[in-house]
Amino acid sequence: MKIIHIADVHLGAEPDIGRPWSEQRKTDIWESFRRVIDRCRKENIDLLIIAGDLFHRPPLKREVKEVNSYFRSIPDTTVILMAGNHDYLKKGGFFERYPWNDNVIGLWGHTCERVEIPRLNLAVYGCSYYEREVPEPLYDTIRPSGSCRYHILVAHGGDATHSPIDRQRLMNAGFDYVALGHIHKPEIIAENQMAYSGSPEPVDCSEFGPHGLMEVTMEKDYTLASFVPAAVCEYKVMDLEVDENSTQYDLERLLAGQLSSEEDNHDIFHVHLNGIRDRSVEFDLERLKDLGRVVRVKDFTHPYYDLDELSHIYEGSLIGEFIRRLRDSDDAVEKKALYYGLEALLDNS
Repeated sequence: MKIIHIADVHLGAEPDIGRPWSEQRKTDIWESFRRVIDRCRKENIDLLIIAGDLFHRPPLKREVKEVNSYFRSIPDTTVILMAGNHDYLKKGGFFERYPWNDNVIGLWGHTCERVEIPRLNLAVYGCSYYEREVPEPLYDTIRPSGSCRYHILVAHGGDATHSPIDRQRLMNAGFDYVALGHIHKPEIIAENQMAYSGSPEPVDCSEFGPHGLMEVTMEKDYTLASFVPAAVCEYKVMDLEVDENSTQYDLERLLAGQLSSEEDNHDIFHVHLNGIRDRSVEFDLERLKDLGRVVRVKDFTHPYYDLDELSHIYEGSLIGEFIRRLRDSDDAVEKKALYYGLEALLDNS
């Protein structure tokens, strides 16, 4: 049995709102989901598990209709749906009441229910959210039951206000695989047994690192599960080194050059300025953000000091001794420590 496990797709989200690429990021999220559907078709996937938060909010009818057409295009793949804390089943909503395609199974219960899929000799367990927050543990007592060969739990949560999860308890519960959602960073908790797939696309600029899906192969004697990077976009840190001669113009040229080398992908950058700057220079960080796909700029530089002048002024003091011990060092770390330490000492002197 071939399985794809995803969660936290957040269709309808618009990351980095207000930035020039925000609308494209919204499109990227739909495109990433479309790629998952295409993967199911091309690789003859038996089961697609969506462990909550398919939508960024309780969906509109037109959004549900659109997604159902995706599922209709993969009739040989059984789709497992549940509502998470973002797309929870609010009264009068369309999510659970929509006439889903025949290959879609919704785990719409308030508490964990068991659904059999005879053609796969599989029982799937799970439930949905009916509020934004569910502080009660939903999965502590659920155990595999019945005569099916395979048993999969689909669970959404893992923090204090979203169905706390006792990881060790779930690992010992006896499921062949536990498909988790809610945490956007992918994490394999127990090899081949229990994992957060993470979100297929990052939905916030603080979500660094690869995003994608879990591929699971389940046979009679074994289960293999692995994370597959598949995101259209990734948030990355770009470090720019500064010295006492660097000007705003120098930085803009350096950053523009770095960004031009990345222009063929959709990645978005947090720019970090590192090193020593002239004390009289103040960098315009907003202008740097306007040079391309830069969501944030942080200045970690420290001011340059005239060591000869300071040695003379503070001769015989703690500051003078600090300069004497470190100024002739050839070690780059000690050089940085000298200027960082001086900044702290002079601010408090």
